[in-house]
Amino acid sequence: MKLIRTGLIALFLAPTIIALAQSDTGNPLNGLDTLKDFQAMRVSSADRNWQTGNADSRPIPPGGTLVLADLKGPGRIVHFWNTISDHEPYYSRQLTLRIYWDGEINASVECPLGDFFGVGLGVDAPFQSLPVRVTSNGRGRNSYWPMPFRKSVRITVSNDGSMPCENFYYQIDWQKLPSLPRDTPYFCAMYRQENPCVMGRNYTIADIQGRGLYVGTVLSVYMVSDRWYGEGNDHFFVDGEKEPSLRGTGFEDYFCCGWGFSQEPSQRDGPYYGSPLYEETGAGNLGSFYRWHIPDPITFKKSLHVEIEHKGAQTFPDGKKTGFIERDDCYSSVAFWYQIEPHLPLPPLPPGPERFPYHDDVLLRGHDLVTNAQHSSTPVEVQTNYATTGKRIWPGFFGPTNSDGWIEIPFNVKQAEDADLILNTVHSFNYGIYRVKLDGEDIGQLNLFALAMTPTTDKLGWHHLDAGKHTLRFECIGKSPESDGYFLAIEALTARIPVYHRSPDVDLRTLQKPATN
Repeated sequence: MKLIRTGLIALFLAPTIIALAQSDTGNPLNGLDTLKDFQAMRVSSADRNWQTGNADSRPIPPGGTLVLADLKGPGRIVHFWNTISDHEPYYSRQLTLRIYWDGEINASVECPLGDFFGVGLGVDAPFQSLPVRVTSNGRGRNSYWPMPFRKSVRITVSNDGSMPCENFYYQIDWQKLPSLPRDTPYFCAMYRQENPCVMGRNYTIADIQGRGLYVGTVLSVYMVSDRWYGEGNDHFFVDGEKEPSLRGTGFEDYFCCGWGFSQEPSQRDGPYYGSPLYEETGAGNLGSFYRWHIPDPITFKKSLHVEIEHKGAQTFPDGKKTGFIERDDCYSSVAFWYQIEPHLPLPPLPPGPERFPYHDDVLLRGHDLVTNAQHSSTPVEVQTNYATTGKRIWPGFFGPTNSDGWIEIPFNVKQAEDADLILNTVHSFNYGIYRVKLDGEDIGQLNLFALAMTPTTDKLGWHHLDAGKHTLRFECIGKSPESDGYFLAIEALTARIPVYHRSPDVDLRTLQKPATN
C-alpha cells in the first residue's frame, strides 16, 4: 500500500498540477521561492538556425512520422504545447500521438492528437481545465500532465490522413532530474471507439492490468438518432470485482453536470470537467466531454475495467416513446492513467479515415462563389488575406453594403444521399444576418456577427439530396446592432454522411440484445 498512499499520488500530482490546484484555496506561488534539484530543459520545432531563422515548424507528409523528442532521463515532462497548420478536414483525429517510455516497443500513449488534448471527432474547440488548456479557436493545445521517465522517452506524431500536415509547431518542457523513486509510475493513454456501440454490451473505456491510478476520461459521441442519449451509468470494476464498487447515475452525471448539458457556453469548461463540444440532441449531432480524476483518482492494485452504458430516450416508428433503452450511437474515448508495471499492448488504432463515424462529401468550396455564383451587384472575391486559415479553405467573400444583398451558388451531387449539411463560414464584427435556402426552400437563418474574425461551423440540418444539380441561396435580412456591416464569407458546404445510419423506419426495440456485462 505504500505505493498507493505515497509515491504514486505524490508523483502524479507533481509540482505543475499542485501549483495550479492551490489557486482554488491558496497561493499558487507557494514553494516557488524554494530551490529545485532539476535542470529545466526544452525540445522544440524552433529553426535550427536559431539566431537568424524563423522556420519554426516541421511538416509531416501523409504516412510520415515526426519525432518530437528523443530524450535521456531521468526526467519529467511538465508541459507539451503545439499548434498546427493542416488542410485535412478533421485533421486532429488523423494525427496520431505516441509516447514510448524507457525504450518500450509498445507505446504507453497512443491516440489521436485532438482526443489526447480533450476534444474528439477531429473538431477544434477551446476550453480551460487544470491539466489541459486549448486556446486560439481550438488550435493552441497545452498539456500539463506530469510524465516521468527513468531512462528515456520517445515522442512521435504520425500523419494518418491523406493530405500533408504543412506546419507542426511544438514545445516540450521537461526537467532533467538526478534520480526518480523506485516506484515511479508511467503515464498512459488508451484510445477506443465503436461505430456504433454494440448492442447488449456496455461501451468499454479502459481495460487495464497492473497497479496504478486512473486519472481521466475523454468521451465523444456521434448521435445516430434524436432525443437524449445520456441515461447510461458509468461502472468502475477494481481488481477483478464482479460488481463495480464505483457506480454512476447517468452520462452527464459522470461528467459532473446535471439535467443534460444545457449550461451556457461560459460554463462548459472547468478545472476537472467540461463539455467543450456539445450540439444539443439530434441525429448527426456531436458531443465531446472530459472528466479529470485529479481530486478523486481511482486506485487499483491488479486491474481496472471502466465502462459506460449507452442508453437513453427514443421515439419508435409507432409513435411510442421511452426514456430508457439501449441506443446505437457512436462512441469514442481516451482513458488516462498511471501505472508501474509494463502495460499490456494497447488496442490497435484504426486507420486514420476509419476513426470517424461519418465521412464528408464537399459540395462546394469558397472559390465557387467567384466562379459559379449569381449575386446582387456587390463584390464577390476569394478572401486570400484571411488570417486564420491554418487548416481551412480560402473563403469566398461577399461584401454587400446593405441588407438587399443576395447570392446563389450552384452545386452538384453525384449520387443521392441522406446527410447533414455542414456550412463552414466566417463570423466577424462586420458580418450580417442571412436567410438560407436550399433549392428554394428555407432551411435556416445565420447570424454571422462575432467580436473577432472566427471560423465557424454552422449546421443546416438533415436533408435528402437527389443526384444532380442543386442551389444554395443566401439572402441578407439585416445585421446585429453591434455589427458594422452585412458581409458573408463561406469556406465550404459539406454533406456529412454517417458510416452507420439506422433508418427511422427501423424499430430500435428489435435491435435489443441481452446484456453481456
